Amino acid sequence: MAVEEKRAWTMLGVAIAAYGVYLVLVLDRPAGVPLAEAPYAAALLWTVGAAIVAQIVLHVVVAALSPAEENIKDQRDREIHRFGEYVGHSFVVIGGVAGLLLAMADADQFWIANAIYLAFVLSSVLSSAAKLVSYRLGFHPW
Repeated sequence: MAVEEKRAWTMLGVAIAAYGVYLVLVLDRPAGVPLAEAPYAAALLWTVGAAIVAQIVLHVVVAALSPAEENIKDQRDREIHRFGEYVGHSFVVIGGVAGLLLAMADADQFWIANAIYLAFVLSSVLSSAAKLVSYRLGFHPW
């Protein structure tokens, strides 16, 4: 298995785990407090920061433990990476548009921040999934 495929697996796992932790932290609010008034900023910043650090550490570990021949990127690896990133970026755009629409609708900051964060998570998950499918089922550029 190529290092880039292992990296896609770690990114998928880290994104899902970090967002799951965030949801648990935000949904575990005091009784009677509306969701939009729940404290979310610290949980969002800590889970995003922890996810970034975890992904960097996992990438270094995977690269260090992999044989040297797996660390070499070929043309197929570069094309799969590019394809996955293009697919994932669609959710970044969707999240940006959703954030703008929520801001224009005078939605609470909680909903705007969470829509954008969810879009980033979905972008990472979709990008990783596209890469993994390309590695497992074959990559056929359009």
